[in-house]
Amino acid sequence: MTTNEKLRNIAIIAHVDHGKTTLVDAMLRQSHVFRSNEQVSERVMDSGDIERERGITILSKNTAILYDDIKINIVDTPGHADFGGEVERVLNMVDGVLLLVDAFEGPMPQTKYVLRKALEQKLKPIVVINKIDRPDQRVDDVYDEVLELFMELDADDDQLDFPVIYATARDGIAKFKMEDVSDNLEPLMQTIVREIPAPQGDSDGPLQMMVTTLEADDYVGRVAIGRIIRGSVRPNQNVVIISGDHETKAKVGKVYVYQGLKRVDVNEAGMGEIVALTGLGDVSIGYTVADAENPEALPTINIDEPTLSMTFGVNTSPFAGREGQFVTSRHIRDRLFKEIETNVAMHVEETDSADVFKVSGRGELHLSILIEQMRREGYELQVGKPEVVYKTINGQKCEPMENLTVEVPQEYMGAVMEALGTRKAELSNMTELSGYIRMEFFIPARGLIGFRSELLTSTKGNGIMNHIFHGYVPYKGDMSARSHGSLVAFEQGETTGYGIFSLQDRGTMFISPGQQVYEGMIVGENSRDIDMDINPCKKKNVTNMRTSASDEAIRLTPPRILSLEQALEYINDDELVEVTPENIRLRKAILDRTARGRAAKNARK
Repeated sequence: MTTNEKLRNIAIIAHVDHGKTTLVDAMLRQSHVFRSNEQVSERVMDSGDIERERGITILSKNTAILYDDIKINIVDTPGHADFGGEVERVLNMVDGVLLLVDAFEGPMPQTKYVLRKALEQKLKPIVVINKIDRPDQRVDDVYDEVLELFMELDADDDQLDFPVIYATARDGIAKFKMEDVSDNLEPLMQTIVREIPAPQGDSDGPLQMMVTTLEADDYVGRVAIGRIIRGSVRPNQNVVIISGDHETKAKVGKVYVYQGLKRVDVNEAGMGEIVALTGLGDVSIGYTVADAENPEALPTINIDEPTLSMTFGVNTSPFAGREGQFVTSRHIRDRLFKEIETNVAMHVEETDSADVFKVSGRGELHLSILIEQMRREGYELQVGKPEVVYKTINGQKCEPMENLTVEVPQEYMGAVMEALGTRKAELSNMTELSGYIRMEFFIPARGLIGFRSELLTSTKGNGIMNHIFHGYVPYKGDMSARSHGSLVAFEQGETTGYGIFSLQDRGTMFISPGQQVYEGMIVGENSRDIDMDINPCKKKNVTNMRTSASDEAIRLTPPRILSLEQALEYINDDELVEVTPENIRLRKAILDRTARGRAAKNARK
């Protein structure tokens, strides 16, 4: 057994928006990966367009810095529970974690989620209380809450004796104590080197490496990323890829290690190093790369099961093919199966219809990010209402439950409690935070579908919600559906101001004048609980008769524009979302109103 003292492997875990990616950026700057005067965009680790726009990390990223001749491999993990599949994999590559906690918010649901995974794997934690410059910081209370969380998660004595660093990641400052004076991250770096164990293993034994992340490269094919558990790897080395009982011979192409933001090819990488290998062919996540002479498999990675599913299909609306580049079922099928090569928490199944696929994931955000990526790549498709994935356990129908945390100003507490009561939520805890109330609930996963937009409406945008998967429980019974019907266009054409104005009192409109609509397209929300067929394309009759009211100015209420997530939450079972690179439209699954009426009548029988 040897120890590689020149190496440390660490993951940064935290709740969404507590400053993980900002802290990694500061560490990169101070280790001179790029010069301080160099023009580098903020949050260099969040490289995807959607990650930058939404301020969330979706895919885990690897980087490395040097401190006193010791190489520190850093993995930046997603903070959202929908990307838990990413978190579980990358924790297999490290020996310790930096747990980042906001100095005001304290530990949040996803902090708990990722910390539980880290403690289960016996990783050494370092707690970093970030944003200590906030005027509303409550550092001492947050420290106590973190300690309580560790005890709640059954941390062992060694894990409970965690070091604490106080930081302002945005300014690149870290301190051992609040009263210390500091202008750099030196205290944090020293703590990482001192506290995080160096990788241990048999450096001279036969090669063993677990593939934990995959990247697709147009030139070299799949790039397999993982940590070398035993032995070493060199370019052109013969290896065996093991998946279950299946073994495949392969030959390593190039061997890359991480230096700063770049991958550098090397002649050899040893035990404990995080490497990227090319040339391994059809390798997948969870496979073991082993020595050709002594192939031994590593234990497989357990990933949380999907809790939500949706149908993805070919766009069948009258506007199909106008805006997208990839519109056929073959295009959609190829893209979905390419996604599950690297996205292990997502499942794709083919259905009885060749044009429709069932896609299951960890939550609405997990699935909507995929849809958003596809539309930006030029795909055109239609998706159905999200549905929870039920399981039969001991002969009983069970459904997924979530731990929901809601933070609202005190005056909105009643409205939120009432809204969640109809969704079969059970209050488990309530705490007060300087004018805000934090409430914790157990709620069926299906009760969360559509709740985010309702929360924002009922709290005038002041509500904050987060949720994580809790487990499966017996089915909780039926739940009331959407309380408002849809306003559905009954002819194809261009909308007019006059047509919309005459319909405004029927409900909330989703369209503006001059938009193209088709029969069966949903153009608004009815104020009553039934669907209504309307004509927003109606033109004003031109006559030579004049009345005092004929030339009255038309005043239109601004339309409600739904984002992709809001559209997915809004639709009913008989409705679909049409997604193209340019538009998101809501529509009925059956466009013809006569056929739709007949289908509704048959369903009631």
